[in-house]
Parts: sequence; structure tokens; C-alpha cells
Amino acid sequence: MFKTKLSESRTWGELNTSKFMDRHIGAIAALILISLLSSLSGTPFEHTISNAWEAFVWGLADPVISLNCLVGIVAIGLLSSVFVRGAAIAGCFIFATVLGIVMHLYQLNLPGTEIAIAISTIVFGTMLIMPNQLNFLVLALMGISAGLFQGYANAESITGAEMISVVVYILGITLTLLAVAMSAREIGVGMGMGELNRILPWKISLAGFALCAIGIVFLSNSLI
Repeated sequence: MFKTKLSESRTWGELNTSKFMDRHIGAIAALILISLLSSLSGTPFEHTISNAWEAFVWGLADPVISLNCLVGIVAIGLLSSVFVRGAAIAGCFIFATVLGIVMHLYQLNLPGTEIAIAISTIVFGTMLIMPNQLNFLVLALMGISAGLFQGYANAESITGAEMISVVVYILGITLTLLAVAMSAREIGVGMGMGELNRILPWKISLAGFALCAIGIVFLSNSLI
């Protein structure tokens, strides 16, 4: 009887975990669809912010409506799931994004942002295809580099805005980055990316190839 109850408990726990992961996957898929539709419909990525409310809304939206930025965040979350303390990698990425915004506001030059973001997307995609070669420090440094360029690019919309708008914008963008990165991390954990002697899930490999393709497209457009 004890074994039966234990088996039922494990089955129930696995079912709840599966449903929880499915929700994360659905949320990420919806964000990617929104980003793709925004790109195809010609949604203006260049915008100005005149008040705190607009700053908060655009802070939430900017990481989502830019497909190249969004897939980079998802990749960071997935890759961070390989490590027990991988949440620190996502934290480094978010902190670097905020730092990139500050750098732009203080007019510190960071050239080639679009090219750098595209290259980082390609690198992240390659890492997803070959996760056994991951190194915590290398991934953390890559996350910091990608975050700096993404933050620098996003800050163009708040140049000249009031201080309260800048703070609210940073709050909004931090919330979105945290939600997307942690959701992607949960997906990676649920798929067993952090397990020893794991077999790489084909879905993760497919995501890696998709990231590489997206990065190559954006890199080509940036070089034109």
C-alpha cells in the first residue's frame, strides 16, 4: 500500500510538473508569435517616450517586439538550466542589460549593436546544439556581453526622457527579462538539460538551429 501511494504521489507530481512546463512553453511561444507578427506588420520599433506610463509599457514590450532580442533572452534561460546555479547567469544578463541602458544614457559609445546582438544569437544557438561543451564562466561572460548590447539598443527610445520615466522603463524591461528568462530556464530544467549523461532533447536542438537561422538573417540585414 505504501508503494502504491508513493507511486501515485510521484505520478501526480510529474503530471503537475508537465502542466507547469506546458504553460511556460505556451507563454514563450505566444511571445515569439507576437514578436514575429510585430515584425511582419511593420510595428514601429523606434518610438519616443513622453511620460512614465509610456515608459513602463514600452519597457515591458521592447524585449518582446524585437525578435532578435527575444530569442536571445530565451536562449540564455535555456542554457542557464544546465547549471545548478544557472539563475545567476540570467541575473548577469539582466544586470548587463540595465548597464547597457545606462551606458547609452551617458552617451558612452558601443558600436555595432545590431551586429553584436545577431552574432550573440548565433553563438547561443550553437551552444544549444552542443550543450555538453558549456562552461559556466564562458556562458556568464557571453550573457553579460549580449545584455550590454541589447540594453544599449533598447535605450534609444528613452534618450532625453525624464529621470522618473527612465527608472520606470528600466523596471518594466527588468520584469519582462526576468519572466522570459526564468520561464525558459524552467523549460530547460523540465526537459532534463541539467542532468548528468543526458541525451539532448531534439526540441532543444531544433531550437538551437532556429536561433542560428534567426541570427544569420538579422546579421545579413545588419551588414547590408
